[in-house]
Parts: sequence; C-alpha cells; structure tokens
Amino acid sequence: MVKITKEAALEYHEGTRPGKIEVKPTKAYRTQTDLSLAYSPGVAYPCLEIQQDPAAAYRYTDKGNLVAVISNGTAVLGLGDIGAMSGKPVMEGKGLLFKIYGGIDVFDIEVAEKDPEKFCEAVEKIAPTFGGINLEDIKAPECFYIEERLKKTLDIPVMHDDQHGTAIISAAGLVNALEVNGKDISKVKIVINGAGAAAISCTKLYCALGARRENIVMLDSKGVITSDRENLTEQKKLFATDRRDIHTLEEAMKDADVFVGLSKGNILSQDMVRSMAKDPIVFALANPVPEISYEDAMASRPDVLMSTGRSDYPNQINNVIGFPYIFRGALDVGATAINEEMKLAAVKAIADLAKQPVPDVVNDAYQVNNLSFGASYFIPKPVDPRLITEVSAAVAKAAIDSGVARKPITDWEAYKNQLRQMMGQETKLTQKLLDTAKKHPQRVVFAEGIHPTMLKAAVQAKAEGICQPILLGNDERIEKLAKSLDLSLEGIEIVNLRHDNQADRRERYAQILAQKRQRQGYTVQEANDKMFERNYFGMMMVETGEADAFITGLYTKYSNTIKVAKEVIGIRKGHKSFGTMHIINSQKGTFYIADTLINRHPDAEVLKDIAKLSKHTVEFFNDKPVIAMISYSNFGTEEVGSPVQVHKAVESMQAEYPDLAIDGEMQVNFALNKQLRDEKYPFSKLNGKDVNTLIFPNLSSANGAYKLLQALDQDIEIIGPIQMGLNKPIHFTDFECSVRDVVNIVAVASIDAYVDKLKKNLNAMNA
Repeated sequence: MVKITKEAALEYHEGTRPGKIEVKPTKAYRTQTDLSLAYSPGVAYPCLEIQQDPAAAYRYTDKGNLVAVISNGTAVLGLGDIGAMSGKPVMEGKGLLFKIYGGIDVFDIEVAEKDPEKFCEAVEKIAPTFGGINLEDIKAPECFYIEERLKKTLDIPVMHDDQHGTAIISAAGLVNALEVNGKDISKVKIVINGAGAAAISCTKLYCALGARRENIVMLDSKGVITSDRENLTEQKKLFATDRRDIHTLEEAMKDADVFVGLSKGNILSQDMVRSMAKDPIVFALANPVPEISYEDAMASRPDVLMSTGRSDYPNQINNVIGFPYIFRGALDVGATAINEEMKLAAVKAIADLAKQPVPDVVNDAYQVNNLSFGASYFIPKPVDPRLITEVSAAVAKAAIDSGVARKPITDWEAYKNQLRQMMGQETKLTQKLLDTAKKHPQRVVFAEGIHPTMLKAAVQAKAEGICQPILLGNDERIEKLAKSLDLSLEGIEIVNLRHDNQADRRERYAQILAQKRQRQGYTVQEANDKMFERNYFGMMMVETGEADAFITGLYTKYSNTIKVAKEVIGIRKGHKSFGTMHIINSQKGTFYIADTLINRHPDAEVLKDIAKLSKHTVEFFNDKPVIAMISYSNFGTEEVGSPVQVHKAVESMQAEYPDLAIDGEMQVNFALNKQLRDEKYPFSKLNGKDVNTLIFPNLSSANGAYKLLQALDQDIEIIGPIQMGLNKPIHFTDFECSVRDVVNIVAVASIDAYVDKLKKNLNAMNA
C-alpha cells in the first residue's frame, strides 16, 4: 500500500481546484431558450406544479437523487471533536463516494451546532431540499437522540452511517466468517471493545441476527460494562453483563469466539488472541491502526479469521460497501425511512454476494486470480460492480415489503439493468446484445485458449449463456491455467490442434484449403503445415461448418490475421475489401466509427466498400445509419490527397443509395454539430439529422479517434472491433481487451453467426 504523506494529501485536496466535488448542470444551457427554460420564465411552471402537489418535486427537481451529508464535526474519523468546518473534507469525501459508487448527488452540510435540539431544528428546516439525510461524524450519545428524532419528524430516509453502515458491513462479515468456521451465532461468545455509536449499533444488529445478549461482553474505556456500574447511558445498559468475574479485556477474551474492536489501536495482544476459543474471529476495526495488526494476529495462531478496516489486508470492513447502495435502493422507491428490514436485507445481500464467483474486474483490481469464498475472502471488495444491483435491489424490495416505499418496482431485472446502465457498467446496447445472444447461443472457437483473458472470457460467456465455447490449445496447459485461475471448464470443449488425434482433421482441412487456393499457388503440403497454426485451423472449423464463429487477436498481429482471414474465409461477394468498426457508447449517444483496424490507406473504392459495410453493420444493430465521411476539409475545398478520395466515395455512395443519409467530405466538428453544419452547409443530405456513423479517411485517423476518446473519457463504453465484410463470422480482439470486452465481441459473433444461418436457410427455401 502506498504510504500517504501529509504533503501528498494536502496537494491532492488543493490541486488545480480546491476540494473534491462540484455541481454540474444536467440540462442544456448554451442558448437563450435553454436559459429561459432553466430559469425565468420557464422555471415558474414546475414551481406551480410542486405547489399543487409536493410529490411533484421528485419529477421536476433532483430531490429524489439528492442526499445531504450532514455533520457538526464532533466525532470526525479518529480525530474527535475538531469542529464543523474542519470536518468538511470528510463530508466532501463522502459525497464523492456516494456519486462514484451509487450515482447519488450530494450537498455536504456542516452545521456549527453541538446542541442536539438546535442541530435537529436546522436539519428539519433544510430537509425539503433532499431525498435523504446521511448523518455523519456526530459523537455519542447525542447521535442516538438526533437520529431517532429526525426519523420521527422527517418523511425521508435518515441514517447515521457511523452507526448503521459499520453495523451492516460487519454483520455481513460476521455471518460469513461464522459460516466459514462452522459456528452458530446464537452460541458464540462475543467481545465488543468499544461502546460508542458504531459499537452499540453493531451489537444491536448482531442480536437481530441471532446473537444472545448473555453471550456478549462489551467494554468501554473503563473496562467491562457490568450491570452494577453507575451512571451508564441507556445504550450501554442494553449490553451490561451480570458477570462479576471479568473486569478487563484480557479476562473477557478467554474462550471468546469473536472479538469486534471499535476502539483504538494496539490494545489487543497476541496472548489475548491465543486465549480465545478454537477457530476465533477477530474484527480489529480501529482505523488506520487496528486493535491488533493483521500480521500479529495471524502470527499468534494459524486458525484465526481476521478482518480490519484497512484496504491493504483481506476482508476489509468498509462502509462504502453499504451506504451508497442502501440510499440508492431507498431513493429509488421513494422510501420514507431506512428501517430494520432494509438493514437486514442489506446484510443478507452483502453476505450472499461474497459466495458468488468473483468477477474479473475485482480480481484485476487486487492483482489476484482466484478470490473465492473462504478465510481470506468472506466479504465483497468495495470495487465489486455487483454491489449496486444486489444491495440496492434488496433494500428497495425490503422497503416495499415493509410498507415504507412510495414508488413500486415490479420488474426487478429491468431495475438492475437500469442501475448498471446508470453506473456505466452496461449500456442498453450491450444488454440487448447479450440478451439476443442468449436466445441463440452458437459454437464459438477461441483461438488463444492458453491466454488468461481469452480463457476467462470463454468461461464467462459460457456462464452467461451467450455461446458454446471451443478452446484451441494444449489441453494440459489450458487445464493447468484454469486451475490456477480457479475456473471451471465444465461443458467447454478443448481442441488440441497439434495432437495426433487431430491428424485426420488437419489433413481434411488442408485438402479443402488447397483446393480453394490452388490458383494462388497453394499445395496440399503447404496447407497441411498451415493447419498447425491456430488461426488457420480455427477459421477452417468455421469454414467447414464445424463451428459457427471464431475469435482471435490477443496474441496475433492484425496483419497476419487479416491475411489468414482473406485466404480461408474470403471477402463477402460484392466487396473488394473488409473492415472493422468500433461502437462508442457515450452520454451523447451511440456512435459507429470505421475503419479502425484493417485498411491503412484506402482509396475511393475501398472507402466506398467501408461505407457500404458500415451501413449494413449499423442496420444489423437495429439502428438507422446517418453517415458522415470525415476529412480535414469540407465539401471539395481540397483538391489533393485523402479529401479527394473521400469526395469520390461520397459521390458514388449517393448515386448508388439515393435514400441513404450520407455526405462529406467534412470535418468532425461539422459532422457532430448539427446546428453549425446546417447553417454553413444547408445543402447537405444530413440537414436536420444527427450523425451516428463516422467513416474516416484512413486507418490512422479512425484508430486514433476511438483510442483518444477511450483515453480521455473513462465513462464511455467501447465495443469492438466488429468485423465487417468477411464471408463468415470471424471476429478480432486486441491485446488491450478486457474480459468484458471479449465477452461483448463474443456476443456480436454469436448473433452474427445466427443471422448468417437464417440468411442461408432463407436462400435455400427460395432456391
């Protein structure tokens, strides 16, 4: 873990712009009309609608997606009572986490008021602004009163995250740790070191899950909380023990099954851990210095299950696993509260998620290959993208079932898809591709079965039901790699193309290829040699109908793959070239870019081919192509170089497809700015239309365009490369592709293969 210095932290917060958050407009604002709609006079209309029906605020304002993070700065992190203003960086940080993990907007509110009554009054007066209230860093016991009062007086969700966030995450971790160790929560002896807001809330939730109060010992700074102690708060009285034989942490730890530390660092010794019962569970949650270090706890005895609040050790208890998704679910159903049923639903969803196979993005983030449920992984990682769907949906459902929801959800799969799309995990196009591929899974050959990304993608594609994978490669090496990655190869065919048992197949493929290419000088012997290469062998599987589609490219240079594809599969009739397209999904819409990989310096004829193929490909994705052919000049202003070739291609396309919206050559800014283009060039066939397809004049510009977008905007999704113009579904990847990228291409390949079959069947019927 990188050491965080004071200088680095201050520089981070100051940077080029002070702070960590900002407000961004969500509606158009550039024209006078936009401003008149946004403010006066247009804004009066939603105001009047809300006056008539206060619930309309959820339709016409950001109230339903806006949470207040409110603090008086009396218990900031481990810093204590540092004041409202001093706690502002923490509140901004909380706002950042709400946004990046839950898509929730936040105003951080620092209230310089320690009196609980006056603090509540301030919050109650500003509550109409918000859809939810997240109380933060307020000291005990005042925090208990403040939360309870606001829950009674406000009709929106209120949660003190220091209490309930920690409780929910640690409860999920405890449930799973007990399962790993085979222990019953109703029978285990639990020691809680700390009696503040988090400790009280955690212990209450453990009891709701089945822990028995007589088995719990709680300690504060004075030692064990016993029932005969004077001046106990009402919260401490709940967990005061009647035992008189224990007074210190050391005495309490003897034969304990569980230790939960919510106190301060370095107060738990190795001897105390050794004195615990068999298979002990230690949650040392003081941060940044835990009650006992991970290293010391693990060295004390081999059977300990350990969790901390730190990200550099396994099983981190991190509130970010909970609060963004709890509020997300609550907001999405217009909940009037966050109740016990919703908290318990979050606990179960988080605990269950840790038992599911871990997605590749999580393994990659932690630079491991085989995270799986057990002693080193019994709680999900904060980067797990499934948290928003699983936890938010569970909380929303619990709100509906418990009667605190104002908006019903009936289609839960659609709701989860909406969450994925909101967070940029999946667009509607991607989901449509995956859903379509699942309906007609095809036999897809993966050329590089020994490549970890390709192997993971094949397993994931099989699990998602979008294809029947066939892996090419040495079966022993593939099985060994799968074992090291903790992947199941059940139901996946492996073909070792170099094995003796494939000799007859290689010979048959060689005969077919030699006959096909005999006028290009191919001999059977030469073709036979080619069959020891995975791209030749795999493409021949598709050519002969023994597979439906082929995926390659993680190891192979494009130039070689292109050559093989032309020889084995061939270019579609009516075309002299083939190409590739990348799909860009952005907040401004979906754009199709070609040719991104194949044709380096196309002339007018090749550009026309690319345009024709792009037209068909965009239509393949059920979109209507509006094509701009791009150059550095506009409509014939240059008389040399690539603009001339683009100009010729446009003329030819317009003649052949008079009803197609295509024009150029034009610069990118004119292609994408309809108002600018229509004012300057009203004669264009694109007049009044939004361009969605960009044909670039050469490979450098097309490839550079999509990679520039990819590098500059982390929020866009790129699907591709998508092959256009070969006789069979042969699709390419590149070495930069993630597992999800490959799976998306597999979905396209599977659909491509199915559509190809439909066309052949239709042609056979009409013959």
